Amino acid sequence: MWSRLRPLHPTVCQHRSLLAKLCSTSAPSEAPVAKADPAKPTFGLVFDIDGVIARGRDVIPAAVHAFRELVDSSGNFRVPTTFVTNASNNLKYHKAEQLSEWLGLPISSDQVVMAHSPLKWFTQYHHKHVLVSGQGPVEAIALNLGFTNVCTIDSFRRQFPALDVVDHSRRTWMTVPSNASFPPIEAVVLLGEPVRWETSLQLLVDVLMSDGLPLYRVDQPPLPHLPVLACNMDLQWMAGAPMPRFGHGAFLTCLEALYRKITGHTLTYSALVGKPCEITYHYAVSKVEAQAEKAGNSNPIRHIYCIGDNVNADVFGANLYNQFLENRFTPEPVPQQRNYSLLNRDGTLKEHRSHAERCYSVLVQTGVHFGPGGERKWESDHSPRDFLPVDQRLLQPDFDCRDVHDAIQLIFEQEGFSTS
Repeated sequence: MWSRLRPLHPTVCQHRSLLAKLCSTSAPSEAPVAKADPAKPTFGLVFDIDGVIARGRDVIPAAVHAFRELVDSSGNFRVPTTFVTNASNNLKYHKAEQLSEWLGLPISSDQVVMAHSPLKWFTQYHHKHVLVSGQGPVEAIALNLGFTNVCTIDSFRRQFPALDVVDHSRRTWMTVPSNASFPPIEAVVLLGEPVRWETSLQLLVDVLMSDGLPLYRVDQPPLPHLPVLACNMDLQWMAGAPMPRFGHGAFLTCLEALYRKITGHTLTYSALVGKPCEITYHYAVSKVEAQAEKAGNSNPIRHIYCIGDNVNADVFGANLYNQFLENRFTPEPVPQQRNYSLLNRDGTLKEHRSHAERCYSVLVQTGVHFGPGGERKWESDHSPRDFLPVDQRLLQPDFDCRDVHDAIQLIFEQEGFSTS
């Protein structure tokens, strides 16, 4: 069934970081708190999708049973619930429709957080001319996030037809001039893994080396290079195949390696969003609290339970966010995993200030890190490059469950919550 694991005790690092700026501020003075309604929950739920609710297009049976216990007779959620996926190839209302079909429940798009959703908070890039890589309706996704001047990889390739030569059938055999009037790219947005990796890798390296306009040969790349915003760092994910499939993290690994091999420099990110980045959990908590308010629940949401199947994304990310919650008002330097995405340039917290006090990681055995016999299988160095080396304790879940139904029962028991 499930087992309780030893609580995490993060080590104290000696280096200061951007997050320390926030944590050096004093805690807000306590205001009078309204009496809690015992019939309403003081906790919220954050669900991963792939490997927890479905594998590929096949719904995991335990998920259907679990969600029947989460809603009342009218289909309203008893507990504020958000779905957080590292998928980034669609608009969130399409994912909400898919979840509604799978679970037989009305799921609102306001309950869905895609890997790219937190980019709404990065308004300093919204008016730049951005090159967007991924698949699906990437232009519509970028515009929906607030970007106003978007160029896709396919559009960029048409402007510079001589750049894409790996596929012989797509080569331009005649000399075709590039568009010299094309406005330079000012930032790069990597939404997810593209279909044609060789095209995207070539054009992205060209753009970074040429400072946004690959019209001439470049011997020395600009330093720093253009801002790069990346979503979804999953090296692998669990679909319908027996073994995990490549994710966007695999594509990013290729891009990082090629850029370093060609330029001799390290590719740096101006923003990383999606799990395991803390800002994704912070964004999800803002949605959980909005769901509670919408349902008429005035109780502050103190505990967040994150249910996932991926140790390197779901467990690691939830534990990192819990580490942030534990240290946000601590004047001492705090443990840090390149947590530059939670803060604005002045060191203030982005957009949302939550009441959350504790984030629990719940690992289910229906996804990427479990063999047929239920044994765990994962590697710590499968975590994203910018999060290495990983404190092994941050890869240990607070709770270990067979499936999502067991996880819901465990959480209700922990919180003393009854659906009757």
